[in-house]
Amino acid sequence: MLSGGRDRRKSGTRPEAVTRVAGPSRANRRTSDRQIDCREADPNCGENGWRGRILAPTLTSLRSRMMPGSMSRAGSGFGSGGVRLAAWSVLHHGQRMSPATRTFAARTSGPSAPAGPAPPAPAVLGAWSGQASDVLTGEDALRDAIADIHRPVYVLDHDDAAHAGARRAVACRGEMRFGTDVRLFDGDRGIIGHAAPMRLGSLGDPEFRTAHRLKLACVAGAMANGIGSVEVVEAMSRAGMVGIFGAAGLPLRTIEAAIDRLTSSLGGAPFGFNLIHSPNEPDLEHGVVDLYLRHGVRLVEASAYMRLTLPLIRYRVSGIYRDTDGKVVTPNRVIAKVSRVEVATRFFSPPPEAFLQELVASGDITETQARLAREIPVAQDLTAEADSGGHTDNRPAVGLLPTMIALRDRIQREYGYQESLRVGAAGGIATPHAVAAVFAMGAAYVLVGSVNQSCVEAGTSQAVREMLAASEQADIAMAPAADMFEMGVKVQVLKRGTMFAMRAGRLYELYRTYGSIDEIPADERKKLEETVFRATFDEILDEVRTYFLDRDPAQWERAQVDPQHRMALAFRWYLGQTSIWANSGEPSRSLDYQIWCGPGMGAFNAWVQDSFLAEARNRSVVTVSLNFLYGAAVLGRIQTLRSQGVTLSPEQQQVLPRTLAQLELHLP
Repeated sequence: MLSGGRDRRKSGTRPEAVTRVAGPSRANRRTSDRQIDCREADPNCGENGWRGRILAPTLTSLRSRMMPGSMSRAGSGFGSGGVRLAAWSVLHHGQRMSPATRTFAARTSGPSAPAGPAPPAPAVLGAWSGQASDVLTGEDALRDAIADIHRPVYVLDHDDAAHAGARRAVACRGEMRFGTDVRLFDGDRGIIGHAAPMRLGSLGDPEFRTAHRLKLACVAGAMANGIGSVEVVEAMSRAGMVGIFGAAGLPLRTIEAAIDRLTSSLGGAPFGFNLIHSPNEPDLEHGVVDLYLRHGVRLVEASAYMRLTLPLIRYRVSGIYRDTDGKVVTPNRVIAKVSRVEVATRFFSPPPEAFLQELVASGDITETQARLAREIPVAQDLTAEADSGGHTDNRPAVGLLPTMIALRDRIQREYGYQESLRVGAAGGIATPHAVAAVFAMGAAYVLVGSVNQSCVEAGTSQAVREMLAASEQADIAMAPAADMFEMGVKVQVLKRGTMFAMRAGRLYELYRTYGSIDEIPADERKKLEETVFRATFDEILDEVRTYFLDRDPAQWERAQVDPQHRMALAFRWYLGQTSIWANSGEPSRSLDYQIWCGPGMGAFNAWVQDSFLAEARNRSVVTVSLNFLYGAAVLGRIQTLRSQGVTLSPEQQQVLPRTLAQLELHLP
C-alpha cells in the first residue's frame, strides 16, 4: 500500500491523502506510533504542546448537492473514488489556527473524482474494531440502526479498496476508541458518526418525572366538558404518563363522579383535574376547589387564568408543612398553563400576601402555614401554551418557550426555591418533530391537547373525531368564548364543516352594538330564533334561568337588573350548547358544532397520512403519545449524526408512525 504525510502538500493543490501502511498486530496496537494526523503543522506547536481540538464542521445539506438521477448514490453517502478531504478550524492556546487538514486513505480504484470543490467529509471521531459480520452497509442498515434507539450507532468510514463501492457502513457493537488524535491500526475503521442509546424515560426533566411519579414526561392536557375524559386519564396513567380530566364546564356532581371513578380505578397512580379561571362565576371556582380538597385531588392544571384567585391559592397552600429534614412540603401541586409573561410571573412567585392573610383570617390555614407559603411558588410547573386549541393567545412556540425559560431562571435566582422551577411546552405538540424541538429547547415535559381529542378515548362524538381527522392546518378560526363572552375573550376552533365561528362572532357583534334583547332589530331577532337558536328568546331564557339557579344564582339575579347581561346569558346559552351538541354528535346541529382545535391537528394529520393512524378509529392517546416520544428520540439521534457531519438521505431521516406493540418494546 502507498504511504504519505502532511509535508507532501503542494501550494495551490489539494493535499495528498495519508494512506495506510502496514502496522503492528492487534496485540501491540496500543503501543504503536502510527496514527491518523488531525493537525496541520504549526511553528508554534510542538509535539508536546498540542492543545487543539476539532470543532463542529459546517453541515452541508445533502439535498442541495443532489443532481437528478443521483439520489441513490448521494443519499447513501457512497463515493465514487478519489480523495476525501475535510478542513477544520482548531484552537491552539486560545488563538485561532489555520484550517487543519483531515486526510483519508487514497482510493486505488474507480473513476476519478468530478471537477469542482470536494464535499466536506466528516471528522474521524475515533476508531472501531470488531467482527466483519458486525458491519452493515446500505441505506436501510443505517436507517434501521438509528431506529433501534436502545443500541448505539457507529457510522464507519471504509478506506480500503475492498470496500470501494461502500464508503460508509454502520455498526452497533464492537470495540471503540475515541479521541481527536486516536490511532488507527490494521483492521480498524474510522468512526465518523456516533449516536448514543436513547431511553424514552430520559426525555424531559427527571425532576418533573420524580415529582409527579411518572415514567415519561408527557401530559394529556385538560379538554373542557369532559373531552379530557376519565378514559383518557386512565390510559395515560397506566402507561406511566399523566392525564388531566377536563372538568371545566361540568356540574359539580359530574366532577365528583369522575373523582370517585379515578380514585377507585387508579388507586395511588397519578392523575389530575382541571381548574379553570371563572371570572364570571367565582362561586363555581370556590365550589370546585372545595370538592378537590375534600376528595384529596393532589394535582390540578390551572388554565385560562389572567390573575390569581383566592380559591387557587387556597388549594395550593392547604396542608402545607415542613418535614423533619427542614423541607417545605406542599401536598397539592399546580401545573399552570399560560402564554403571557405577566401571568407566568405571578404563578412562579410566592402566593400574594393579601390572599394568605385572608386564608388565615378564615381559618383555612394557620399563621405558620402562611409563613411556609412564602417559600414556595404558586406553581412549580408551568406550561408555555403556544398556538393551541381553545383558549390561546396564538403565540409561536419558538418564541414563547425560550421566553418562559428565561423568566424561570430569573425568578429561581430571585427566590432561591428549594425545588427548581420547571417549564413545559404545549400548543402545536402534534408531531415527533415538534416534541424533539421543544425538548431540545429545554422543555421539562410536553403537554398534548388537540390531537388527543381525535382519539377513541376522548369524551366527544365519532362525528367530531372524523371531522378532526380530516382537518388541515388552515381549517381553524377564532371565535368568542362561552365562559368569558362579555370580556371579548376568544377560543380557537375548527371551522371546516361547521358555521359556529361565524355565528358566534355575529352574536358578539350584536352584544357590543345593543344594550338589550329588545334593542335588536326585529328581522335580526327573527333570523337568530329561526336559524341559529331554533328557539325563541323566551324559551332560551327559561332554560338559562333553570341552569343558573342551580349552577350560579348570582348570574340570574344580575340578569334581572341588567338587560345587557340578560342578553349575554342568552347568547352564552348558544355558545354552551354548541359544544354539547358536538360532544353528543347531535346530527341536526352539525353546522353548529363548536370543536376546540389548533393548527397542530392538521400537522398531525399530515404526518400520519397513509398510515394506520390516518383513521380516527385507530387513534388512542397512548399510541399517539408514545409515537411522539419515540419519534423525538429517533430525531435526536439523527440530529446528533448530522451535527457530526454525517449526511443522511430524506429516507433515513423519516420518522413514521408505529403500532403500540412496536412502541412497547421501547418503554422503560
